[in-house]
Amino acid sequence: MSGSLPFYQKHHRHYDRGYRSKETESKLSQYQSSSRYAAGSSTSRSRGLSPIPKRAKPTYLAVDRENQIIGYVVLDLQDSAYMARRDMFTSGLEMERSEQISRKEVMRESAERISQNKRIHEHEEHFKRMNEDSLMHAPEFVIKPRSHTVWEKQCVRLHCTVSGWPDPRVVWYKNNVAVDPLANPGKYKVESRYNVHSLEINRCDFDDTAQYRVSAMNSKGELSAFASVVVKRFKGEVDEFLPAPRRKLSEYGITFQTHIVDKFGVSFGREGETMSLGCTVVIYPALHRYQPEVQWYRDDVLLSPSKWHHMHWSGDRATLTFTHLNKEDEGLYTLRVTTKSGYETYSAYVFVRDADAEVEGAPGAPLDVRCLDANKDYIIVTWKQPAVDGGNSILGYFVDRCEIGTTHWIQCNDTPVKFARFPVTGLVEGRSYIFRVRAVNKSGMSHPSRVSEPVAAMDPADRARMRGTSAPWTGQIIVTEEEPAEGVVPGQPLELQVTEATKNYVVLSWKPPGEKGLEGVMYYVEKCVSGTDSWQRVNTEIPVKSPRFALFDLAEGKSYRFRVRCCNSAGVGEPSDPTEATTVGDKLDIPSAPGKVVPTRNTDTSVVVSWEASRDAKELIGYYIEGSIVGSQVWEPCNNKPVNATRFICHGLITGEKYVFRVRAVNAAGLSQFSQESEPVEVKAAIGGGIPHASPAPPYGITVLECVRDSMVLAWKQPTFIGGADITGYFVDYREIIDGVPGKWHEANIKAVSERAYRVSDLKENRKYQFQVRAANMAGVGIPSLPSDTFLCEEWTIAVPGPPHDLQIRDVRNDSLVLLWKPPVYQGRNPVNGYYVDIKEADAPEEAWRGVNNKATETTYIKVGGESYVFRVRAQNKAGVGKTSDVTEPVPALTKPGTKEIVVDVDDNGVISLNFECGDLIPDSKFVWSKNYEEITDPSRLTIETKGNKSKAVFNTPAEEDIGIYSCLVTHTDGASASYTLSEEELKRLLEISHDHKFPIIPLKSELAVELLEKGRVRFWLQAEKMSANGKVDYVFNDNVLSQGEKYKMNFDKNTGVIEMIMESLTPADEGTFTFQLQDGKATNQSSLVLIGEVFKGLQKESEFQRKEWFRKQGPHFIEYLSYEVTPECCVILKCKVGNMKKETSALWYKDGHQIKADEHLGFTEGVLKLEIAQITTKDSGVYEVVLKDDRGKDTSTLNLTNQSNLKKPRINKATNSSTPLKITSTDEGIRLYTFVSYYNDLLQVTWHYKDSAIAFSDRIKSGVVGEQLWLQIKEPTEKDMGKYAIEFNDGKGGLRRSVELSGQAFDDAFAEFKRLNVLEIKNVFMVIIKVNYDVLSGRARVAGGLPDVVTIQEGKALNLTCNISGDPVPEVTWLKNDREITSDDHCILKFESGKFASFTITGVNTSDSGKYSILVKNKYGTESGDFTVSVFIPEDVGETLGMDKNKLEDVLDVLCRLKTYI
Repeated sequence: MSGSLPFYQKHHRHYDRGYRSKETESKLSQYQSSSRYAAGSSTSRSRGLSPIPKRAKPTYLAVDRENQIIGYVVLDLQDSAYMARRDMFTSGLEMERSEQISRKEVMRESAERISQNKRIHEHEEHFKRMNEDSLMHAPEFVIKPRSHTVWEKQCVRLHCTVSGWPDPRVVWYKNNVAVDPLANPGKYKVESRYNVHSLEINRCDFDDTAQYRVSAMNSKGELSAFASVVVKRFKGEVDEFLPAPRRKLSEYGITFQTHIVDKFGVSFGREGETMSLGCTVVIYPALHRYQPEVQWYRDDVLLSPSKWHHMHWSGDRATLTFTHLNKEDEGLYTLRVTTKSGYETYSAYVFVRDADAEVEGAPGAPLDVRCLDANKDYIIVTWKQPAVDGGNSILGYFVDRCEIGTTHWIQCNDTPVKFARFPVTGLVEGRSYIFRVRAVNKSGMSHPSRVSEPVAAMDPADRARMRGTSAPWTGQIIVTEEEPAEGVVPGQPLELQVTEATKNYVVLSWKPPGEKGLEGVMYYVEKCVSGTDSWQRVNTEIPVKSPRFALFDLAEGKSYRFRVRCCNSAGVGEPSDPTEATTVGDKLDIPSAPGKVVPTRNTDTSVVVSWEASRDAKELIGYYIEGSIVGSQVWEPCNNKPVNATRFICHGLITGEKYVFRVRAVNAAGLSQFSQESEPVEVKAAIGGGIPHASPAPPYGITVLECVRDSMVLAWKQPTFIGGADITGYFVDYREIIDGVPGKWHEANIKAVSERAYRVSDLKENRKYQFQVRAANMAGVGIPSLPSDTFLCEEWTIAVPGPPHDLQIRDVRNDSLVLLWKPPVYQGRNPVNGYYVDIKEADAPEEAWRGVNNKATETTYIKVGGESYVFRVRAQNKAGVGKTSDVTEPVPALTKPGTKEIVVDVDDNGVISLNFECGDLIPDSKFVWSKNYEEITDPSRLTIETKGNKSKAVFNTPAEEDIGIYSCLVTHTDGASASYTLSEEELKRLLEISHDHKFPIIPLKSELAVELLEKGRVRFWLQAEKMSANGKVDYVFNDNVLSQGEKYKMNFDKNTGVIEMIMESLTPADEGTFTFQLQDGKATNQSSLVLIGEVFKGLQKESEFQRKEWFRKQGPHFIEYLSYEVTPECCVILKCKVGNMKKETSALWYKDGHQIKADEHLGFTEGVLKLEIAQITTKDSGVYEVVLKDDRGKDTSTLNLTNQSNLKKPRINKATNSSTPLKITSTDEGIRLYTFVSYYNDLLQVTWHYKDSAIAFSDRIKSGVVGEQLWLQIKEPTEKDMGKYAIEFNDGKGGLRRSVELSGQAFDDAFAEFKRLNVLEIKNVFMVIIKVNYDVLSGRARVAGGLPDVVTIQEGKALNLTCNISGDPVPEVTWLKNDREITSDDHCILKFESGKFASFTITGVNTSDSGKYSILVKNKYGTESGDFTVSVFIPEDVGETLGMDKNKLEDVLDVLCRLKTYI
């Protein structure tokens, strides 16, 4: 008995060594030693030495860090202690004693072993009952099958060992087809014993070369392992070159012929139903028990038996049965029957419609539910959206899960998810699940989808390790002794990237580090919010083993960065480079709507629908097609499973009906909008329409365009008859010509080529070849062309270019046509830089060729004129002109009846389009638009619209890049085409027309204007030239539409085009922009008027004025407002003209708010009111007002005479003329120059001049006015003051100047008089000072006989002066201060009583009252004045008041004391 565990138990937990207790382990080790001894006792003695048997070397299990058994270890203990123990048993007596003791120990150990095993078994059973689930685990390959390479006719055996609980079911597959030993008796042998499974292949032949797969499955999951078998033949047994699979070959003298009859057709089913597809297979000759290889494919994917579909072969009939149809079963099914001589296939489409909904209006069930990514704590589930939404948009989807082994379904999401991808969490690690999806709209819930394949929730690294290859068992145990390797901290993970990002999760993937030591690595994932440097570990508890990880619970809309660290027992490595910032959200957009949909007739019940793919679509799943009978407005799905192509055959249509189709794209984000509806198409057979030959005629004109060592480029011409359908491609065959004898034809291309040029490769240099070409369309491949001329395969070395090819004729007219060609394939030594076109009449000899263009053209098209001609083209480069192309067919230059030209149109919306119409269309005809004779494939510049026999190319955004030659060709016609040249000038003209059509303008006779009406009303108006009865106007103020009301009155006279809006008045809120917006059909216009700032204020003021004027004139009012005139006698007459007066009307005059008595020069004659002011002075200045009033109202007119310059002129002129000559006099202060003016007033402007320059006055030179005297005072004159002095009277336009010469004797006399008076004045001043200061010091004032010369008074005191005035008539009294007139007020009270007494009173003097005062009395006989000086002092500083310092004041006081004593 071996001391190690059996291989089929070593992974079971209850047999694991780690499960045993220390005591149990010790007992078992003793039992193993004794059993080894007992087993060895029967062996022979070696050389008669010690009877002790040879003990087997102890073996131990080798386990890794996770207690997983990885091998066996045998210890080789040849040490000295062991040798010493052997020497102890050399004696026979000792050996016998030892044997007795050993027997007792064996018996005792045997009893203990039995007891111990019983306890272990009981404990195991208890553990199974208490924790049954922990015992169950998914299948695992202990030993995997290994690949073999064998010779033909040998046998090979594949075997493996599988563990798992419950016991897994094992199935063998060959190239994904289940191996059935009963179907191939004697070929295969399958065995399963004690978890060891094997597949034996007898007498291997070449067809047994394949990949074999063994699949193990139980309720916990499924696991597969792979092995390859390669069968070799001995050299020389078969031909060196094997024929193609399609070629019939004879094996064992038999050639099989296979025919598939009794075929299944296009089938329609419904979800939940059963369906069978079958065909009868006839194989000739019929051999007993011979079975061909029968395979079923769906959409070119090999099918294998499953619970959804079963396959059966009855000997002559192949059947595929669907037990429960689902939309996943929809597709193109192909039966392939393979024999030793080849294979035959047959295909037909199966459509599966949705089952009837449980709730009316509920959507169809989702389909194709798969598990995109599986981990230990999440599984990402994906599905495809259904084609039927029940008439209401799908709100979302619910995902359900079910644990394998149960029937309980659990809903995974509380709210519907719209994205067809969902992460399922909350799973139990190690358990397997299946999933399903349901769609929901506002009507209800759909049927659940077909369940997904089972998937286990486990770490991908564990799954990969379970599926990984293991070393085969070699039967050898290798014993090694190694020092434990020192741990190495792993390096940085590589190529970290975000592979998927939605609003629910983000998936990261990376590659393991290059430096990771001898042990495995695990990973920590970290995240960081963009813009910060705070990294947070996501999987804080347990690191992940696989280089793929999904993150959940991220904030939608935020940006994150991610990085990964490696770790092992040695530590945690450095982080990887962080990813770019990733924003959490659905990055996948719903695809755009597919482009143009084109239906084409196919059969009596089907239509071929093709469309343009959605642009910039990401992760596109496919397309759904819907069809509708014209006029029914009922749309039915044509497919319930998305198709990946842009072409689909819609079956099940009603013959003779007209259908329209539409298409929409689908990806995980959702369904796109529908495309535009196609043109209607009638359902009937397309090919033929009575034409007996549907396949194309053979091409012709095969030429060589280029030749290198091992390949040749061929070109050919299109067949003259294409069979009623577009040519889909060409097939080229070649054969070698040896000594004039042709060989077998070989296929040059398996896939059809669409161009009429092809490079045939893998030829042999300097060999001769012939070629033939076949054309293909929807009906099939046509007959081959005649063999071409024989061409030698040798490399071209000529310097000039090769021939152009594919010459085409377009736009044939009476006087011109367009010739197109393609550039040569062989360029020569230099690039092609131009082309020459040759022309000759069709029946002319070769010498008649002549050039069309003298200068080479760089384009690959040219427009020429002629009658009936043939053409050829030559290319040139720097080396010269190359070979000529093939000659075209004869073309008559004749415009065919019914030929249309391209018409340029600009519609009412300003859209520019090119329009072409063709009357010779057939159902398969297409309009092909080109620019510069290159087909337009980019729809960004032009949008092509085709309806019936008309096609339109619409310019999206016309610009300079659209300039060029546009042409339209109609296929399946006799060359119907036309061209149009869009030049720069033509583009400008079309753009102007487009702008006028797009934005038509209503012409205006006048722009918006404003005017004032009676009563101050405001009228806004404009006039349009012409508007229809449907025209309308919007009145807008500051972007707000106005409406008719009390404030706004609108009027629109459509006959005259006058539009007006009247406002009663303007308020500050009406400041802004007024706009009239006109619309007449599509034509518009508008006119605005801005009334802001001063403009608005002026208009508002004028409006208010006009309004007030209207109300004013309803009663007595002024026709002419108050004005004045000045008489020659300097009298001023105020007058005004009034109207609408009656007897009760009163007229009142006011000056400065005080009414003027009626007897004071008032007059009223002939509607004119007058007021006369004689000898006007400044006293008469003021504001004059006249008020008219009666019971109808009142009116007021005012006149301000405070500053009227017109009053100055007559007064100034009279005063100037009354001035006396300038005279000289002397005073005690200096020399005075003076003149007298009889009519002087304040309005007179006086300027003093010295030597013809205006005098700048100062304290020494002053001027003034006393009464009618104007003087100039020169204090302390010197000789420098000598010269000519003048006084000038000015009225602003000119004046009078009086002058005097102050020099010579005049100056000497005046200066002498000044000195004399100055001495006297000093004496008088001293005496006055003594007297004044005496009065101040004594505290009283005396005035006798009139005004004093000087008054000194303390601040705050009251001053009252009185003087007697006499004169007849009573004079006018005027008071002056510093030569300026003062008036009476509260501070300075001036009175003139009884015509005799004039009083001057200051209630409380202050320092500002100091100055020179004068009283001026005047009547018509003369003027007289009296002067006095007022000096105000502060008591604390008397000395300063008197202008004396302390010492001088003491001297004065001393003198005063002496005078007092004297008095």
